[in-house]
Amino acid sequence: MFTMNGRTALVTGAFGGLGRHFALTLSRTGAAVGLVGRRLAEGEKLAEEIRAGGGKAFACAMDVTDAASVQSAFDAVSQALGPIQVLVNNAGVAVTKSFLDLSEEDWSSVVDVNLNGAWRVAQAGARHMRDHQQGGSIVNIASITGMRVAGAISAYVASKAGLIQLTKAMALELARFKIRVNALAPGYIETDINRDFFQSEAGQALIKRIPQRRIGKPEELDGPLLLLASDAGSYMTGSVVVADGGHLVSSL
Repeated sequence: MFTMNGRTALVTGAFGGLGRHFALTLSRTGAAVGLVGRRLAEGEKLAEEIRAGGGKAFACAMDVTDAASVQSAFDAVSQALGPIQVLVNNAGVAVTKSFLDLSEEDWSSVVDVNLNGAWRVAQAGARHMRDHQQGGSIVNIASITGMRVAGAISAYVASKAGLIQLTKAMALELARFKIRVNALAPGYIETDINRDFFQSEAGQALIKRIPQRRIGKPEELDGPLLLLASDAGSYMTGSVVVADGGHLVSSL
């Protein structure tokens, strides 16, 4: 039930971090994967890596803040790999500043990618799925900070809270087209970007507030991702799946 054989998936923000991992996971389980993002040279390398391993992949540029770029990428991926049945809406950014120091430009830069951009991509994906009449699954990558705040990332937490509510609104309206919409809300997951921080004193202090007393590994998101993307989650829509080591249930 967790297989992705015969499906085409599009992953935004696919050229690094968790997006790259999600793309590789979907490919290993049988999906043809459209890789989209802004650093196309990195995307081409990833596509070649997937093809060298026997998978199907196609990379192209997408700027989620530009509607024409979003539509162009959907057209290119579907032309190269076939109709898209799975969308992993992963592109995201953060600005780390105190609320009092956050500029309007800082706020807009985060919200326009994490919420407005996610909306643009999800709408284009939903229209594509509706028009091809095959149904589909949209997985919005949210965060536990959409349900629990943290310091110095007010724009980020607001954008992820909005994305969670958008997920539920989309699920309500798109069910009639056999399109499921769910959110995956990771806690703190180890990546190249944050690895040094979590080895620091401040990072270790944060880890002590997580009930499992550790941060997650990217592969620990594979099960939740595949549950939402595949037929294993066929009766799930409007759900938020949390993978955070118990952080949300902690009072610390």
